[in-house]
Amino acid sequence: MLSVAVAAAVAFALALLCTPLAVKALVRLKAAQPIRDINPEAHQAKRGTPTMGGLILILATIAAYAAGHLVMATLPSRQIVPDGPTMTALVLLGLMVCCGAIGFLDDFLKVTKRNSAGLAGRWKLALQLAVGLGFGVLTVSFADNAGQTVGSTHISWVREIGWLEVGKVGAVVLFIAVIMASTNAVNLTDGLDGLATGTSVMVLAAYCLISSWQYQHWCSDPSIGTQFCYPARDPLEAALIAAAAAGACVGFLWWNTSPARIIMGDTGSMALGGLIAGQAVATRTILLLPFIALLFVVITMSRIIQYTSYKTTGKRVFRMSPLHHHFEMVGWSEVNIVIRFWIIAGIGAVIGLGVLYTDFLNNVG
Repeated sequence: MLSVAVAAAVAFALALLCTPLAVKALVRLKAAQPIRDINPEAHQAKRGTPTMGGLILILATIAAYAAGHLVMATLPSRQIVPDGPTMTALVLLGLMVCCGAIGFLDDFLKVTKRNSAGLAGRWKLALQLAVGLGFGVLTVSFADNAGQTVGSTHISWVREIGWLEVGKVGAVVLFIAVIMASTNAVNLTDGLDGLATGTSVMVLAAYCLISSWQYQHWCSDPSIGTQFCYPARDPLEAALIAAAAAGACVGFLWWNTSPARIIMGDTGSMALGGLIAGQAVATRTILLLPFIALLFVVITMSRIIQYTSYKTTGKRVFRMSPLHHHFEMVGWSEVNIVIRFWIIAGIGAVIGLGVLYTDFLNNVG
């Protein structure tokens, strides 16, 4: 697991040291985040803050993944480690890059047009659908020597549910749904300084622990014997990438916390959303994702409730949606909202990990 720790440390250092350079470059390029007039008044102070900081998260994660593999090359041969990048890494990093590219296009249009409209919603959803379809096909194709693919044709909870088989087509459809839900959920959460970044740290750290646990109890490891094990493909790769992304988020958070010197933008929120969805598929814990990503679910549901209520009754449930803006409108400070919402995010991650461990104890006890 040394490679996982190295990846996290490298990503943290790169994001911490390179983000100020990115701030200066983006300021020179006048890549400022447009602020809507309907946003809470406190947000007007954010005008001029550079956006597209998600580029740092993506690049730091990829570089840290490469550093982790260099460490793997020095490990004793008795340890089960991949010789090079695997299909799991291709899917996870590919999702991060491609979803981030959709966000980058949205940010680019916002910056160049000097308004908050960006990429039209129908085009954003169409591109998310295309990315989900492409990588969804990869997740159920190209099995390894043990016959394992990145994704599963079964619905998964803390592991595959044997009697809930959906087939390859159903697995791809489910993958698309998870990708679209996750990317948009993180995007909705990215409304206050550090909120989405800090929450992503907790979610990705949880998935790093899950993948590490699966690696320690991996069915492909002959030393595990007949005790309960996890059939997930390449869990060490998933842990490595989750650790790298979490480390990058921590380094970026140093500059993104209130008052933010840089905003991750849709580039970062969609990249993180795509990666988190990919982690849920790779670890085969899809139905556990709503617990681990509890805050993202709560904020998304607030937007759905607000929209549904207004369209059906003409009345709003919240003063403003998503939920964090409602609390701004009732007088909570930005820092208070972020810290309290981080607590909710942490509770969700702990619940998810607790459910996973409880299931393991029930199976080996």
